[in-house]
Amino acid sequence: MKRRNFLKAILATSFTIASTASVLTPLSALAKVGAKNRDDWLTTGSHFGAFRMKRKNGVIDQVKPFELDKYPTDMINGIKGLVYNPSRIRYPMVRLDFLLKGHKSDTRQRGDFRFVRVTWDQALTLFKQSLDEIQTNYGPSGLHAGQTGWRATGQLHSCTSHMQRAVGMHGNFVKKIGDYSTGAGQTILPYVLGSTEVYAQGTSWPLILDNANTIILWANDPYKNLQVGWNAETHESFEYLAQLKEKIKQGKIRVISIDPVATKTQNYLGCEKIYVNPQTDVALMLAIAYELYSNNLHDKEFIKAYSLGFDRFVPYLTGAEDGIAKDVLWAEKITGVPSDVIKALAKTMVSGRTQLLMGWCIQRQQHGEQPYWMAAVLATMIGQIGLPGGGISYGHHYSSIGVPSSGAAAPGAFPRNLDEGQTPLFNNEDFKGASSTIPVARWVDAILEPGKVIDANGAKVTYPDIKMMVFSGNNPWSHHQDRNRMKQAFHKLECVVSIDINWTATCRFSDIVLPACTTMERNDIDIYGSYANRGVLAMQKMVEPLYDSLSDYEIFTRFAKILGKEKEYTRGMSEFDWLKKLYNDCKADNDGKFVMPEFEQFWQDGYVHFGDGEPWTRHADFREDPEINPLGTPSGMIEIHSRKIERYQYDDCKGHPIWMEKKERSHGGPGSDKHPIWMQSCHPNKRLHSQMCESQEYRQTYAIQNREPVYLNPEDAKHRGIKNGDVVRVFNDRGQLLAGAVVSNNFPKGVIRIEEGAWYGPVGNDGSVNGGTEIGALCSYGDPNTLTLDIGSSKLAQACSAYTCLVDYEKFTGKLPAVSSFNGPLEIGV
Repeated sequence: MKRRNFLKAILATSFTIASTASVLTPLSALAKVGAKNRDDWLTTGSHFGAFRMKRKNGVIDQVKPFELDKYPTDMINGIKGLVYNPSRIRYPMVRLDFLLKGHKSDTRQRGDFRFVRVTWDQALTLFKQSLDEIQTNYGPSGLHAGQTGWRATGQLHSCTSHMQRAVGMHGNFVKKIGDYSTGAGQTILPYVLGSTEVYAQGTSWPLILDNANTIILWANDPYKNLQVGWNAETHESFEYLAQLKEKIKQGKIRVISIDPVATKTQNYLGCEKIYVNPQTDVALMLAIAYELYSNNLHDKEFIKAYSLGFDRFVPYLTGAEDGIAKDVLWAEKITGVPSDVIKALAKTMVSGRTQLLMGWCIQRQQHGEQPYWMAAVLATMIGQIGLPGGGISYGHHYSSIGVPSSGAAAPGAFPRNLDEGQTPLFNNEDFKGASSTIPVARWVDAILEPGKVIDANGAKVTYPDIKMMVFSGNNPWSHHQDRNRMKQAFHKLECVVSIDINWTATCRFSDIVLPACTTMERNDIDIYGSYANRGVLAMQKMVEPLYDSLSDYEIFTRFAKILGKEKEYTRGMSEFDWLKKLYNDCKADNDGKFVMPEFEQFWQDGYVHFGDGEPWTRHADFREDPEINPLGTPSGMIEIHSRKIERYQYDDCKGHPIWMEKKERSHGGPGSDKHPIWMQSCHPNKRLHSQMCESQEYRQTYAIQNREPVYLNPEDAKHRGIKNGDVVRVFNDRGQLLAGAVVSNNFPKGVIRIEEGAWYGPVGNDGSVNGGTEIGALCSYGDPNTLTLDIGSSKLAQACSAYTCLVDYEKFTGKLPAVSSFNGPLEIGV
C-alpha cells in the first residue's frame, strides 16, 4: 500500500487500546489508603513551592502555600493558570502536510501551525511508524531522543524517564551530555576542583553568616533565582537572606555584588555594588590576582599544600609570558572598573574571611570556562577553601543549596533505562561511525552539518545525521539559541514529535503533538527541598485531566502496548502500585534513621517531615587532610594549571585561565560599532525558564502591551525616543523581536535585559501566524533567543554562549501585530 493511502487508512481506522487497571489508578484504590474527599484541602508540590489546594464544582478554587513555607513566592498567584489557560494542548494533533505525506512532507511548512486532530491510537501509531522508518532507513544515529531541558515535578511521572524508557524499548538513539544551565562550568570544574561543583551541596548558610566577614556575589542573584527549585522548593534560603540583610545593616558582614546590573538581591540587601563591563569578569579577576601576587598578599602556604601549577600561571599573570602585565591599569581599560577600586577589592578579600558565591550566567558565554576557573584560582590565592564562611561556591542561588540537609534517603524515580535483559525491537547499535552522544547545545550543528568532527572535552565527536527528534516536557524552542538557524535545521528533519502540556514553540514546529496533563491532574510524590531534603511530599490529584490529556505514565504505557511491551514497561504495576513502591523503598532506606509512617497514613497527611540538618562546610575534609581526602582532579589537588587540558592543545582553552576577547562584546569590544548594546538574557523573575509564561492572568502582571518586558537604561532610552510602556523592536543580524519598554536605573548604559523563557511567537511580514515559517520572521512577544549567538563556549565544553550577544533597538512604529505565542493551532478538518 502506498504511504499516502496507508496514512488515509489510519485516519479512517480506530486502533483501540483499552485502558486497564494496570494503567490507571482507581478512585477506590485511593479511598482504601485514606485519600481525602476531593473537595477537601489537598497537597501538591511544584518547582514554585508546595501548596494546599481546594476545588469547587470540579475545578481548582483556592490555592495557599504549604504551612512550612514561610517565604512563598509571588508565583503562587500563577498556579491556577498552569491548568486553565488557552495554550493547553487539548487533543493529539498531527501537522497537516505530515499527515498526508509522512516523512516526504514539505518541511518548510513546519511551523505554519496547521494541524489535524486525531485519536490517541492514531497518533501513537504514527509515532511508532515514524520510529520504524527512521530505524530501518538510518539506524539509531538518525534519532535524537536525548532531551535537552527541564521537566515537571514528581518522581513517578518524570517526562524524560518515561519517554526515554519507551523509545528505548523501540530502539537506540542519540543522547546528549551536559545541560544549558551550567554546560561550561560543569565541564571545566572537574579538572580544577575535582567535581562539577555547580550541583554540589555548598557550605551551610548558618556557617557563612557566623564566620564570613565579606561575601562576594559575583554575577549572582539568589533573591531572584531561589524562588524556584528542581523539586518542590522549600524557600528556606530566604530566611538566611533575611538574616544577611540584618547583618549588613548592623555592619557585621560586608556584601559586594559584582555585576553589570543592579540585581534584585542587591536591591533587597542594600549591599555594595561594583560595576563591571559585560563579559570582562576574567580580566577583573586577573587584576585582583595580580594585586595579591605583586603585593605578597596571597596565601603561599595554602597554594603550596593544596594546589598544583601556580608556578605555571604566574608568568602569564605578570606578563613574563606574553609581555602584558595583567595589572589594574590593564584591567581598567577592559572592565570599566577603576584601578583604585580593584586594589581595594583585592585587599578586602584577604582582610578577613571571604566567601565567593558565583552565579551561573557568566559561564554561558564564549570562553565561559575561564571565569569559573579563574574564580577558583582567586579562592586558592586567598587560601580559605574548606573554612566555614570562606572559599568558593558555584550554586548558592540554586534549589536552596546551602540549606543544611536532613541527610535522609530520598525517594527514587521511575526507571529511565530498560531493565536488565530487556532488548529493543530494533536492537541496532551501529551509529555508522557517528558519535552516540553529543554535547547538549550542539544538536542544531549536528542537523546542519552531519559528519562534521569537532573537539569536545578531550575527545573527537562526529556529528550523527539526525532525521528525527523526540521531545517530552522540555522546550528547546525556548532555551536554544538563534531561532532562524533552528528553522533551517528543522527544514532538514523528517519527523519531530513533542509531548507537552501547552502549545509551546517546540510543539508549533513539530509534526506529532501529544497532550500531557499538568502535575495537578495526576497523583505523584516528590522530594520536598532538592538539597535540604526536608521530607517527602504527596502530590494529590486536584482535578481530572482536561480535554484528552493524559499523564506521562499513561501516554507511554499505551505506546508500549503498541510495541507489545506493556508489561515490560510497567513491570505489571499501576500508577498506584508505583507510588507505593517508591514510597516504601524510601521508607526502607531510612529504616533506623528516620521514622516514616505507612503509605496510607502518609497519603492522608500529605507529607512526611525528616527534620532539620546539621551545618556543613564544603571542602573541609580536603583541607583537613588532602592525602586522605583528595579532590577528584588527576593530581588530587586544586589544579591552577591543568596538564591534561594543556595536552588537548585547544586554542580557546589553554592549560590555565586566560583573558580572551569575545566574538561580540559591548563597550568598545568587537561588533559594538554596528550593534552597541549587550543583551542580558538571564533567568526570569516571575517564571521558571519558560514554565508559567502560559499562565495568562499572572503574565499580565508584568507584560507590557501584552509583550515581554525589555529593561532599558534611561539615557539610552531617551536617546532613542523611548519611554515606559512603548513597544520596542530589538534586532541584530540574526533576528528581530518586539518587547515592552521598562526604563530602569538598575541597568547601565549599553545594557538591556530580556529574560529568557519568553515564548517565541513568530509572525509573517503580513502579521499572519502561519508566516512564522519565514526565516527572519518577527517574534511578536519577545523571545531573546531570537537574537542570541549559537556557538560553542570552547573546544572543551562546547556549551551554549547565549550571553555573547550584541543588539540594537528602536521604538516600534506602525501597526502592532497580535501576539502569536499563546494560541492553539489552526485546526484543519480532513
